[in-house]
Amino acid sequence: MADGPSNKSDSPRKNVRGKREKKGKKRFSGRKALVWLFFATAVAVICGIIGYLLVVLNGERILDENKDKFELPESSIIYDADGNEVTKLYRQNREVIKYEDIPKLLREAVIATEDRRFEEHSGIDFWSISRALVKDVVARSAVEGGSTITQQLAKNLFLSGDKTFFRKATEASIAVALENQMTKDEILTLYLNRIFFGKNAYGVKSAAKVYFNKSLDELELWEIATLAGIPKAPSTYNPISNPDKSKERRAVVLQLMYDQKYITKEQMDEAKAREYDPSVRSADSQQFPAFIDYVIEEAERVTGITEEELRSGGYKLYTTLNVKAQTVMEKEFKDDSNFEESVDEQQVEGAMVIIDHRTGNIQGLVGGRDYERKGWNRAVKERQPGSGFKPITVYGPALETGDWYPWTNVLDEKRCYGNYCPTDSNANKYIGEISMRQSIKESRNASAVWLLNEIGVKTGLNFAEKLGFDLDSKNDRNLAIALGGLTKGVTPMQMATAYSVFANGGKAVDAHSLLRVINSNGETEYQYEAPKTKQLIKAETAWYLTEIMQSVLEKGGTGTRARIDRPVAGKTGTTQHGIPNFRSSGNRDAWFSGYTPEWTAVVWMGYDKTDKKHLLKKSSSQSASMFAKVMKEAMKDVPKSSFKKPNNVEEKKPLSVVTNFNAVYNPETITLKLTWTPVEGKDMTYRIYRKETSEAEFTRLLDAVAASEVDDLSISPGLTYQYYITAYNAKDNLESEPSEHIQVEIPALELEPETPVEPGPDNGGTLPPDDGSEPGPGNGGTDNGGIDNGGELPPDGGTPGNNGAGPGNGTGNGNGNSGIGTEGTGNGSTNTGGVITEEPGGNITPEGETAPIINNETESGG
Repeated sequence: MADGPSNKSDSPRKNVRGKREKKGKKRFSGRKALVWLFFATAVAVICGIIGYLLVVLNGERILDENKDKFELPESSIIYDADGNEVTKLYRQNREVIKYEDIPKLLREAVIATEDRRFEEHSGIDFWSISRALVKDVVARSAVEGGSTITQQLAKNLFLSGDKTFFRKATEASIAVALENQMTKDEILTLYLNRIFFGKNAYGVKSAAKVYFNKSLDELELWEIATLAGIPKAPSTYNPISNPDKSKERRAVVLQLMYDQKYITKEQMDEAKAREYDPSVRSADSQQFPAFIDYVIEEAERVTGITEEELRSGGYKLYTTLNVKAQTVMEKEFKDDSNFEESVDEQQVEGAMVIIDHRTGNIQGLVGGRDYERKGWNRAVKERQPGSGFKPITVYGPALETGDWYPWTNVLDEKRCYGNYCPTDSNANKYIGEISMRQSIKESRNASAVWLLNEIGVKTGLNFAEKLGFDLDSKNDRNLAIALGGLTKGVTPMQMATAYSVFANGGKAVDAHSLLRVINSNGETEYQYEAPKTKQLIKAETAWYLTEIMQSVLEKGGTGTRARIDRPVAGKTGTTQHGIPNFRSSGNRDAWFSGYTPEWTAVVWMGYDKTDKKHLLKKSSSQSASMFAKVMKEAMKDVPKSSFKKPNNVEEKKPLSVVTNFNAVYNPETITLKLTWTPVEGKDMTYRIYRKETSEAEFTRLLDAVAASEVDDLSISPGLTYQYYITAYNAKDNLESEPSEHIQVEIPALELEPETPVEPGPDNGGTLPPDDGSEPGPGNGGTDNGGIDNGGELPPDGGTPGNNGAGPGNGTGNGNGNSGIGTEGTGNGSTNTGGVITEEPGGNITPEGETAPIINNETESGG
């Protein structure tokens, strides 16, 4: 009881104090927040006003300081590999226009593309900036500019191309000042007069002439949209350098114009479908233009400096250019005799790249026969490589496995793999087992596909990837890649880089054209540093490829025209036209990819647009000839060396080709004796291949022949046969290349006479009269000179020799048509021997009573 009241009196006090403390804390926090909000807002407003005033004042100051002296561009200079000046890059091509001369559609196209709120903002579009910031945050880099036309003009007039906060702030201040001092029309006009459109075209008026050879008022909608799409990235979106990307960009511009209701859907669709014709452009006489364009593109990529700045910023660009090699290339590409003659004005085009694979320095490149006019750099454009891809997807991968060698046999036979049925283009098709060396030498398709099927398509794709080819992992996962049938194709530059790896002992080659960039202040902006050496493929693989590709230039190979006065390895490549439902032997592409111990070079030839009228009649022979002409002259001052064989490389020399392959026909036994000179070596046997002329393929007639002669007992009278022979070593599974072919015609059998006649006298008698009506003396009895030379009428209706002046002396076998007597000697000849034709090198001595007819023929592989 005593404690009760005390507890009651304490409890209310605690509760009241707790409530008061709670209430006081809430009132204090709210009041504090309001105070902070007020002051923060006030500070933000003040800072905003101050910032805006600073931006405006800074921009006004810059304009005032530079009002009468806008910065003029300074020409950049290109230097060759020896440090000598080659050419100045900046040759300003600018024509100024007035606002009223700008077509309405052109103004709309530029505004729709570059700055749709141009008429509304005051130099800075905060909405666009916010959108750009979001994209930059998402990408974690400065990918979106958010610049207005006015800001772009400010940058073009005064600033460098770096994308930093301070540069953007200065750009914004100048833009605001420009808006305060100029009208929208004046800003747009100055912008279109100053902006760079690529290909040395400054201002839209010059661009119209460069790309379309038209004045502004002559431009069509699709041409206007093309021009409006260029400033975003002049080297990428101009229609000369990249017509496909230019067309894609044009479609974006047209879509924006349609979305903003400047054009109708019909206008948009019609303009999207138009194709650009590069031949309409105006000429550009700059020296070595294709190489210079390639250098500029590489400099853009490695430095981040824009093309316009590189050309007009006073830079010094030191390159790998070999002036002598480049000059020789330019000269040969201007010689029309080095190319097939076209049926019309669309000429056969070409491209060439030379790389010093020891350093990766690009010695020179040609982008086409008429690059000054067309500007389409074919050295970096994709085409189908044909058989030139076989070392990359077939032979190289097979050798890399360690299970295959140059002397290993592959199978050249007609075979289908599902619906894919490759065919040989060689004169002698499907010759069975042949060495890998012979397969690549004669560019045999069936054996290449067979080998890829053996090693697996994935193995071929992986090897190609090592060499820098980004093949379509889905659509290129098939056996067609053995013959260079690709989804996208490859460029001459890519092929030159890949073959450089073979020439460089399997080590990576970093092909480059730029060594150093110095800015106008003498500071180094870029210095080339070679990447760390990387072994892409085995040194043994590179050596084996070099060894077997040297055979391509030997007699019987497909690349003999590429031979020069130093060692060369290489591969031809030809692609069929591929036109649906059109049968023709014409080709689409012709390549030669080859290398000496010092330089690698690739030549491509073909039409820019292949159709039924524009096909190559020849294969890769002209590309091989171009390789030889250029390399022989360009390398005169390059010390000669030889291909270096790696240590511990297993090597088996190929068996010698069998020589003196002969055929002798025996009419009595109706057999054909085949003889040859044995090849040196132990355990050597021989394989005989034969085909009757009506047969499509050779078959192995005899195997494991240990002697140096053999009889063919299976011939039939009246037929014609072709033969060749190879040496074979079963222990090492080595087979030589085929001997030269011989062809033998087996005569048909003659019927026996039905009516017997009496023979003339043996040895003696009187001279027959001139008309042969009386018998004369014979020599040799009834069968030899009896009735055929000066004797009685033969059984087959022939007449006796009718010019006998002495004893008859000839050969006869039942055919009086041949029996004549001349100046005392009857000389008859009948056709009882084999009629034999041969290819060069086959010596035939038929066994019979007459000499054979011998024809020389040449057969070539595909």
